[in-house]
Amino acid sequence: MKPLRSLGVLALGALALSGCTLVPTSTTPVIVNPSTVPFGLLGKTIPNTNNGQVRFITQPVYIVDATGHLSASSRIVPTPPSLASVLRELVIGPTDIEVSTGYTSALPKNLVILQAKVRRGVGYIALADPLSNLPRRQQVLALGQLVFTANDVGATKGIEITVAGVAQPSLLPNGAKRELVTVKDYQSLLNL
Repeated sequence: MKPLRSLGVLALGALALSGCTLVPTSTTPVIVNPSTVPFGLLGKTIPNTNNGQVRFITQPVYIVDATGHLSASSRIVPTPPSLASVLRELVIGPTDIEVSTGYTSALPKNLVILQAKVRRGVGYIALADPLSNLPRRQQVLALGQLVFTANDVGATKGIEITVAGVAQPSLLPNGAKRELVTVKDYQSLLNL
């Protein structure tokens, strides 16, 4: 009988506390006094720097849509965008909302980009592992994702992928291979 009574008291206590909350609620927005926000979080510059500022812009990255074609999607990156920062967003893959609508990425989940720079219009992307280990269709889509995303960051003359300092031949949709590939080579992958 005692365990039943303890259970009843516990249930009543839980019921009484279920109406409590640590955060007060309100039906209307509450204006926060800026002087009460600590650490300089409302300042125009980064706290503890000499007027350091970070501005962000949206930058397109290319992911695989529900039809199996490449489609642009926006990501927020620091300005000016660098090839490395934009490719980091690409490697993260589609957002939860994009996944729910059928978007995917052909890039491997464990892809490691060691370095990515644009020099004289060519994007040089150093990978830890080659993409040639992927199935043919996935490899072509992954290369297309890299080419189109890099093009929008300034690699207008194409990209070259290296692994351990050695240029890798990239697979084209027609089955040919080339070290320097451009957006023209992968135009057929776009969802127009």
